[in-house]
Amino acid sequence: MKRLGAVLFLYVVTAGSAGAGHELPFYPSYYPQEIRIETLDPAGAAAGLEKNTLHAYVGRDPFGEAPVPDHVKAVESFGGYLVLTFNSALDAWRDPGARCAAAGRLIATLPRSAPGYAFHPYPVTPYHADYLAHLDRIEAAKRTPPAASPAAARPPLRLRTEGSLAGRLAPGSPATGVADAVIEAVTLDALVAPRRTSLAGWLGPPWLKEGWFHAYLLLAGSLTDRTASQSAAAIVRQLTTDAPDAGPARLDLERKLVAVLTGGCERVVLGYVTRREYYNGEFSAGIENVAADAHAGLGSEIFVRTAKLKDFPWNGWLHLGVAAPPAAAWNPIAGFTDGTGRLLWAALGDPAAFPAPRGPSWVGNRVTASAVTAVAEVPRDAVLPEAGTGLFQPVGPGRPARVKVTYRVLASTFHDGSAMTVADTLYPYSLAARWGARAARGRPATEAAVAAGAAGLLDWLAGVRFVQTDATVREFAELKFTTVVHTIEAYGRYGRPDPQQTAASAPPWSPLPWPVLVLMEEAVSRRLAAFSEEAARRLGVPWLDLARDSKLRDALAPLVDEFARRGYVPPALSGLVSEADARERWTALQRFYQTHGHFLVTNGPYRLESWSAGGAVLGVFRDFSYPLGVGAYDRYTIPHRAYIARVEARGNRLQIHADVELVQKFQREYVLVRQPLEGSDVPETPECRYVVVAADGRVTGAGTVPYAGNGLYTLDLGGAGAAGPGTVAVALFVGGNYVDPEARLLALPLAGTP
Repeated sequence: MKRLGAVLFLYVVTAGSAGAGHELPFYPSYYPQEIRIETLDPAGAAAGLEKNTLHAYVGRDPFGEAPVPDHVKAVESFGGYLVLTFNSALDAWRDPGARCAAAGRLIATLPRSAPGYAFHPYPVTPYHADYLAHLDRIEAAKRTPPAASPAAARPPLRLRTEGSLAGRLAPGSPATGVADAVIEAVTLDALVAPRRTSLAGWLGPPWLKEGWFHAYLLLAGSLTDRTASQSAAAIVRQLTTDAPDAGPARLDLERKLVAVLTGGCERVVLGYVTRREYYNGEFSAGIENVAADAHAGLGSEIFVRTAKLKDFPWNGWLHLGVAAPPAAAWNPIAGFTDGTGRLLWAALGDPAAFPAPRGPSWVGNRVTASAVTAVAEVPRDAVLPEAGTGLFQPVGPGRPARVKVTYRVLASTFHDGSAMTVADTLYPYSLAARWGARAARGRPATEAAVAAGAAGLLDWLAGVRFVQTDATVREFAELKFTTVVHTIEAYGRYGRPDPQQTAASAPPWSPLPWPVLVLMEEAVSRRLAAFSEEAARRLGVPWLDLARDSKLRDALAPLVDEFARRGYVPPALSGLVSEADARERWTALQRFYQTHGHFLVTNGPYRLESWSAGGAVLGVFRDFSYPLGVGAYDRYTIPHRAYIARVEARGNRLQIHADVELVQKFQREYVLVRQPLEGSDVPETPECRYVVVAADGRVTGAGTVPYAGNGLYTLDLGGAGAAGPGTVAVALFVGGNYVDPEARLLALPLAGTP
């Protein structure tokens, strides 16, 4: 490791004098050589940003109403919803009409904007890629409050507000008695955190960032009508399994779901909340190349993979502040669940794929889908882990499947020096089947969080088959960079309209060596610890922490020694791992523990070097075998937008003239300049999407408009399903940026159209 760092540094600073003619074309891992994460209160963070001693404050706005220094830059992301929730147990609010009427009267009094808040009485927001499909209903909701029945009672509404934002927008808090309704902010993190999972490097369900999914998480629990609740659950099941392909039928399902969720006004969306985070952009002491996720902000996989210090090309010491000390246990199965933990794990553990920063799809990271194809059944030589035991069994003939995903798994050396094998990529399937089957069989789940995280994977997976292993070598002078690629096929019971979402269903991957997974399972089976916080509390054992729990480390170290002596092979890997190979792997883990004092071994870009009650220090892992390098995700650092300059109706055709943003850089800064698409040299042509909705609310057409050249898109309304009165929504997107589009909603038939 030290030799590699020294050699890389030598090539960077002496490339010209050495006669090489240019710098190395590839530097393993990402920009900073060290990341220090430290707990700071907002005042300390604001002072650190102002004085250039802190590079970013993740998860919270440290300035509030105070002025922000000129060199400090902001990142804004979707933070959640402001909602009105009725106490439907009270007689006055059992009737949906009464609830809707009262909500409408309240909505009419609300401000249209405030710091950190935007009026938006609909659960699908401009931060969701499916925003365009709901645009007609969103505009209608802004104009008209929720419907009320003619006979609805109009009792006075006694409000209780929770949180500073709700209190500013709608003063309430009755002094005595029971409140009729509560206004509160529901954070996006609170909604999606239970659905996230770090189980074996899978971050959550493929639809994690869809607006309809967030609407379901936000509103389904408040439904009081049993029929509506069952209908919503059935639609979600269809959307996540056997839904129609992308097009009008699917959009109709999504719109129907939102209509069911909002129809009874048990919980009413008033608007959405934004999160504002800050980083230091000072000319020399700051950072640049900052990418953030539109939903997770700086606390995301993309941030630690792009940010670099301005005065260093590929090294330096990145200092990040967080508001709360790490509270969740550090284990990658059901730990790292708080904000600090997720930030740590984003750097320590490489995921198979991570959510696209500004869209609903996924970005292949260590696993990419080389092909997603339709099939009828699983090959008989494929295997499937057995529920309850996790043993891999041949699927045999005739097992049905709908889709095959061919994965390229980019292997690399683990932090303990062991090489990643096919056994490492397959073992997480076994773990999921063993721990996820317990609840499914009707038995009490000893680890409900693990079972819930594994449920989607087990529901999708119909078989898996190893194909081959290849190696590619990149040479530069005396340096060789070798990447080992495992090709593995996974067969699924259903596909998704987006191939990348299909590929994110159950990729063959683990950021951990199989001995660490086995060690954690042994700890839980022996009641030394529990994977999840809930199970730890219920069973009266510690929450499994691979680094900070000294008592657990002391108990696990002899177990590793024993397994190394025995060359222990878990039953699921019999036939994939020999006793000699197992002895070598356990010995590598043994040596790592003796050197570093913890068992948190990964194949990620950073390694845990030290920790304290308030944070941790991570060191870069610049290994020759690491397949990704600095600049791998730089395309996400400057999100571009495209705009509708004007729309012209030409008979039954809609002509859409486009503008696009281009980057103009100067020194270490840049600006985005809007100019007509026609004549612009753009690296990517914007995509024009449309949705046609009939007068009765049915989606009759949806798709993309072909680019006609000369900055023009032409939509044939007849061919697009616009057969009568209704609306057509159009918007332009570029570079995978689906956030806050400049969308247009036009009434049909168009003026002057026969």
